[in-house]
Amino acid sequence: MEEFDVIVIGAGSGLQVSAAASRKGMKVAVVEEGPMGGTCLNRGCIPSKMLIHAAEIAQTVQNAAKFGIDAELKGIRFAEITKRVAATVDEEATDIEEANKKNPNITLFKARGKFVGEKTLEIEGKQIKGETIVIAAGTRPVAPPIPGLDHVEYLTSDNGLRLEKLPKSMVMVGGGYIASELAHFFGSLGTEMTIIEMAPKLLGRSDSDIANTFTEAFSQRFNVLLEHKVIKVAKGGEGVIVTVQDKDGKEKTVSGETLFLAVGRRPNTDVLDLEKTGVELTDKGYVKTNEYLETNMPGIWALGDIAGKWFFKHSANLEAEYVWRNALLGEKAPVDYSAIPHSVFTDPQIAGVGATEDELKTAGTPYKKGVYKYRHTGMGQAMMELHGFVKALADGKGEKILGCQILGPDASTLIHEVAVAMKNGLTVQQLAKTVHAHPALSEVVQRAFLAIR
Repeated sequence: MEEFDVIVIGAGSGLQVSAAASRKGMKVAVVEEGPMGGTCLNRGCIPSKMLIHAAEIAQTVQNAAKFGIDAELKGIRFAEITKRVAATVDEEATDIEEANKKNPNITLFKARGKFVGEKTLEIEGKQIKGETIVIAAGTRPVAPPIPGLDHVEYLTSDNGLRLEKLPKSMVMVGGGYIASELAHFFGSLGTEMTIIEMAPKLLGRSDSDIANTFTEAFSQRFNVLLEHKVIKVAKGGEGVIVTVQDKDGKEKTVSGETLFLAVGRRPNTDVLDLEKTGVELTDKGYVKTNEYLETNMPGIWALGDIAGKWFFKHSANLEAEYVWRNALLGEKAPVDYSAIPHSVFTDPQIAGVGATEDELKTAGTPYKKGVYKYRHTGMGQAMMELHGFVKALADGKGEKILGCQILGPDASTLIHEVAVAMKNGLTVQQLAKTVHAHPALSEVVQRAFLAIR
């Protein structure tokens, strides 16, 4: 049995730990059955945002008329778009793999590993043992137990980003951020979209005002069926027939060329046989860790989606930094999750940081808020933006920043001003009194904080 100082399971954000350990001269094993780079590079953030940018270019052409510009979208070379994106991420994944293979301190195992004993894994018949083990194996899409699903073809985010033919129509099951982003992508390029969501609004975990406005805007673009659940699916029509039931029990059918499932993800703990190394799981199957990201088994740590705390690439990268410090440098630093922003790359775009107004109400936290609309700024008028707004939240004294939610163009960029302010303890007044270049779009953030009452 070969022994290692550090074993990292999963080649996404876990690679930060393996790279740092190798620089320290440690003997490191990396276990990854799929392409290097993890979900974000291969099936998530990177390819989806590259695809979505193409959709946004198409939207610019489609919306040109309202600005007095006659433009025509003559066609979509869909296969060219998806092949370009796939080639880009595949090249990067290959480069990462080659770099790991060339590293004299790293042994790369390109296969699935399972625990067979305490701190011991088996990979294609070979057993390895690690003094320190980092579990960073991520999550995968859920396929719910829908009657008939076994007899139809369907897509998930794992296989839906490499199509070479643009579907004429699609039934999207789910109303979260993955479903919304990919509906935006396909729909903007010409796919007729039907979105089925069990909740009364899309992006239901977002701030209520954000979710309501987004749902209204998306419903103007696509066929959105809220408070509907899928009863069964079957082959037929253009490709698939989906039977849905509304909240009153009434059934109807919708059809599409393609069925896309985006109803959630599950942790990959079930394929690792973690019980054989004694690692405890949460009720939802995630690896249970303390505030330092260590499991109940000394020397075994977890980070990223599989730890079930935050589900962003940037939060996984943050956790990797703390695992490196705590597991390998002997520190005892609890992870600081304060001021972690999030973004949803749709139209309209969404971003947020800190608490939502709903969370403050539920907790009974005294607060003040300021809301400012894009269209009341110079740049918002130039963009003819109707939906966009910023909601700023402060404590009951109107001094400490508690959160900020943004809906509208460039929300994912604008939110970082607030994230920096919160992370560094700046007050509402310090942000609001900072001179902002006029008429830059960022004035809408400043004015929301000036409006706090």
